[in-house]
Amino acid sequence: MATDLTAPRTARPDVASIQRRTLRLLFGTQIIGGVGVTIGIAVGALLAARIAGTAVAGIAQSAGVVGAALLAIPVTRIMARHGRRPGLVVAYAVGAVGGVLVVLAAATRWVPLLFLGMLLFGGGTAANLQARYTAVDLAEPARRGRQLSVIIWATTIGAVAAPNFAALADRVTSGWGLPPLAGPFAFSAAAFVLAGGVLLVLLRPDPLLTARRIAATAAPTAAAPTAAAPTAAAPTTAAPAAAVVAEAPAAGGQVGGGATPAAAPVGARLPRGAGMRAAWSVVRGQPAARLGIAAVAVGHLVMVAVMAMTPVRLGESHADADVLRLVGIVLSLHIAGMYAFSPIVGWLTDRLGRRAVILGGVGLLLAACAVAGTAGHHTPRLSVGLVLLGLGWSGTMVAGSTLLSESVPAGVRPSVQGLSDLTMGLAGAGAAVAAGFVMQVAGYPVLTLLAAVATVPLVALALRPVPTGASDEEG
Repeated sequence: MATDLTAPRTARPDVASIQRRTLRLLFGTQIIGGVGVTIGIAVGALLAARIAGTAVAGIAQSAGVVGAALLAIPVTRIMARHGRRPGLVVAYAVGAVGGVLVVLAAATRWVPLLFLGMLLFGGGTAANLQARYTAVDLAEPARRGRQLSVIIWATTIGAVAAPNFAALADRVTSGWGLPPLAGPFAFSAAAFVLAGGVLLVLLRPDPLLTARRIAATAAPTAAAPTAAAPTAAAPTTAAPAAAVVAEAPAAGGQVGGGATPAAAPVGARLPRGAGMRAAWSVVRGQPAARLGIAAVAVGHLVMVAVMAMTPVRLGESHADADVLRLVGIVLSLHIAGMYAFSPIVGWLTDRLGRRAVILGGVGLLLAACAVAGTAGHHTPRLSVGLVLLGLGWSGTMVAGSTLLSESVPAGVRPSVQGLSDLTMGLAGAGAAVAAGFVMQVAGYPVLTLLAAVATVPLVALALRPVPTGASDEEG
């Protein structure tokens, strides 16, 4: 196997073959998993309202978001120790258990079981989120953004198809004796089992473990000049006992004004199976990683805050008979903005640079807040705002995730990615809660204004001057 990720293509045919196979598997399982997640979300609030009442229906939905965020910790710990395959399989298995518990809660009308089931149901979302990182473990530097975005784009198929399956699933399972609205969660559990089973059998060799072997093989070559002629810049601080895991330099990938992506420092010592504390230590020392995490979290926060209250905004000016239809149309357009154009966003990320696309995504988020916040009760203009909101989220998600993945060493990468998903999930859950309060006290225009203000720290971080001699993406 080749010892350098930047070696000529002919020198590493095995890596290219493994990557193509990985992308095909992830694309297929992302569709299946996307159907599982969305089919449950489509009826989750309605089921919760019937069991526990309307007042707590939103909390039940938020439990799934929080569950996905919290599950990122154990899932990425498994990945750090054993590879991507067992981590993804465990996440889908937890999601399947959650779906079964929700069905049991519907049958018994036991509210605590409903909340536990929704919390575990977030495992499906956690698996879908981690799949995007799996796509870039072996990706060529110049194609990381595109290959990550293709996996995000696959979610579009599941997200669009799933709501149409919800009614069918409910009709089919009604003959099995299941209560109304429980059937979609039974189908979700089956979808998670199928996706996890496919990965368990076919995701071999594991892309993360393969990337680590390549990095470990490249490390002695990269470190040889340092051994022969030590410099004052060599790391001297002791770290937790661990093997030295180095990242191969990411040369050859044009990002941001022709510069190459930042390579993780060769010789960085990483704790075996590094957890959240070690991940945070690595992120603090890598400006590019901080920017990547901030882009994903802030983009998600703004998107959730505005999107969550849009149905309420529509309900202010439309009768009950029309509002559900309009909500479906507007949110479908929003989802299309989030996912449908992600391959283009990925291409731009590789072509223009991670930082440039992050700033472009922020610009779209600001435009979305301006358009939606000033739309009044004009539904077409509000729809345009929600499309722009989805596009802005796509820019920060794709470019931020790509930048984060290539900015940290392979040994700690899963933990750092888990930290990012945890931060993103908690930011989204907090935004949803705060948005409801702001909407009630001050109204939708003020909510969009505050969401726009929330992007200021990200803009400041992205515009931070690049030190002399550092790459554009290193910031």
